[in-house]
Amino acid sequence: MSNEKNIAEQEEVIEEQNAAEVEVEGETVNPDTTTETEEASESGNVAEQRIAELEAKLEEAENKVLRAQADFDNFRRRTRLDQEAAQKYRAQSLVSEIIPALDNFERALQIEADNDQTKSLLQGMNMVYNQLIQALQNEGVEAIKSVGEQFDPHIHQAVMQVEDENFESNTVIEELQKGYKLKDRVIRPAMVKVNQ
Repeated sequence: MSNEKNIAEQEEVIEEQNAAEVEVEGETVNPDTTTETEEASESGNVAEQRIAELEAKLEEAENKVLRAQADFDNFRRRTRLDQEAAQKYRAQSLVSEIIPALDNFERALQIEADNDQTKSLLQGMNMVYNQLIQALQNEGVEAIKSVGEQFDPHIHQAVMQVEDENFESNTVIEELQKGYKLKDRVIRPAMVKVNQ
């Protein structure tokens, strides 16, 4: 019987421990629930840290998306500008190759015709020359004006300098070779003689 009495006493002690409440900071807390609240507060801190990490990752991702969108907009703008320039100056390589032929036409047209055959040949050459000039003008090619103009290093190439009292300083006196522009781009600068 003492055995049964000991078992009954032990069961009572266990029940008392389970039912016992401890007063902590003015609140009554069951000793078994204190670990649960500690775990809850720890899990709350972990959750807050996780939320902060996720917010930082979200902000970084948004920044990456904005940068990628800006890069794409810049790429699209550059591509459009390149296409416009390619369209605008599509004839540049052809013009560069035709200009020496124009120089040779001009030299040939300066020949003095002494008979009808030569005059007829020069007249035909002049017609072809004028057609070439017209076709180039239709594409936006124009000769650079030089004689009597102020020297501009962007469109003129000074080959000689002379002193002439009849012209102002830094004025183009003579054009040695014609220069040409395609729209606003210089294809070949004019070779000129400039007054000092």
